[in-house]
Amino acid sequence: MAILNFPKRGAGAPGPRNPEIEAMLAGFSIEVMPRTAARVEDFRALLPAGTRVYIAHIEGTPIADMVATAARLRAEGFEPMPHFPARIIPDRATLADWIARYQGEAGVREALVLAGGVATPHGAFDSSMQLLETGLFDAHGFGRLHVAGHPEGNRDIDPGGGTREVDAALRWKQAFADRTDAEMAIVTQFAFEAGPMVAWAERLAAEGIRMPVHLGIAGPAKLQTLIKFAVACGVGPSLKVLQRRAMDVSKLVKPFEPTELVADLAARRAAGQATNIEALHLFPLGGIQAAADWLAAHGGAAARPAARAAV
Repeated sequence: MAILNFPKRGAGAPGPRNPEIEAMLAGFSIEVMPRTAARVEDFRALLPAGTRVYIAHIEGTPIADMVATAARLRAEGFEPMPHFPARIIPDRATLADWIARYQGEAGVREALVLAGGVATPHGAFDSSMQLLETGLFDAHGFGRLHVAGHPEGNRDIDPGGGTREVDAALRWKQAFADRTDAEMAIVTQFAFEAGPMVAWAERLAAEGIRMPVHLGIAGPAKLQTLIKFAVACGVGPSLKVLQRRAMDVSKLVKPFEPTELVADLAARRAAGQATNIEALHLFPLGGIQAAADWLAAHGGAAARPAARAAV
């Protein structure tokens, strides 16, 4: 197994680590945008070599900026995974062009395929399933495709509440995975309560959805920042965790860290619950430096789950 170490930052050695948290952080991924990536001098000073870095494609971001960010990450020794939001892609020709550019200019072979948060599609596509059905990812050698999951539901997809449509979409994607050679996984929206996340993952497994789950968690951030992002992203019942914290004056001024959440998830997985949870995906809402420091302090390493680490 490859030994992947974080560069040393700051004075002093880290305190004792929780081995269950370390195991939970094996294979973590993280997310950037071109504008946030541009403020990082060198990702090698922040993350272990080989880390999977998702590149969020926000409406209005030029594809040239996306591809350049992917190329830079590849050159610095990371595995770029750009977003392909269906609703901002006007047609099949544009999709083919983006895929070809990512592959040819940045060596990209992975993608997060999702609908995107735009209310009105820019053209022919309005769902990730339509992008997958084109066959273009397979034709260009994209061997790993991730899709979105919503442990607390998604009001854009199920406006009346519940999970009927999001569940149907995941069943379709599992069937797609079964009939293709793509290595697929589900990466989720972030949430703040372990119990419901684990219960959701177990329900998927019970319903025959076998794609591994990469749970989204929010990185260290000011509480006000987290609440703002949580509301904007449609975080559901687990938002009450932040609301309770906001009522505690002693905690209000302290940055939120996901340590307790990850420890709870790790303990549940170590006890045999939700064994389909393969890894964690970190949303660095308080900044990439803060997220990287937290990961280093808790032993986060290896860009892939331990079973798939390089030898």
